[in-house]
Amino acid sequence: MSETVFEGAIRVERFVGFGMITIRGDFSDAKIAQATAARFGAGVPKTRAITVGDTGMLAWMSPDELLAVVPLGEADGLAAALADDLSAAHALVVNVSDARSVFRLTGAGAREVLAKGAPVDMSPQAFGPGMIRRTRLGQVACAFWMSGDDQFDLVCFRSVGDFVFDWLKVAARDGSLPEYL
Repeated sequence: MSETVFEGAIRVERFVGFGMITIRGDFSDAKIAQATAARFGAGVPKTRAITVGDTGMLAWMSPDELLAVVPLGEADGLAAALADDLSAAHALVVNVSDARSVFRLTGAGAREVLAKGAPVDMSPQAFGPGMIRRTRLGQVACAFWMSGDDQFDLVCFRSVGDFVFDWLKVAARDGSLPEYL
């Protein structure tokens, strides 16, 4: 479900429906890794990677942080259940769904739109499915990953969501892609 859409060189949607849970801890601790894998049906991802399971996607955000992306209606229950599973461990589990904005970029030029503002090699040889980048776009913190062919999902703080949407609309204007990638 989209609440805002821009059609230009690519389609940019402000997307709703994702639930997001931040998980902090030492993922080399077998109890934390096992509990996380059991709840989401996916193992702890490697650096700058994502894993997809039955319940959702786990994304590497830093050596001690994962972002679980799940259906919005399931975020509260999954966060509470995982927090209960990890109550004896040194870990933090927080539903951050309301603190994030999500955008979906669709089209053959999506890589080029992201390359305009993120210091990331967006060539297909350097960035592909199963990878995530936590970076900056237009000087604000964000993370993005491929969610399909010529499709990327981007997450940022809700407080800068309007800025990011406006930035993406400018970067995705018809005739504005340099066609390097």
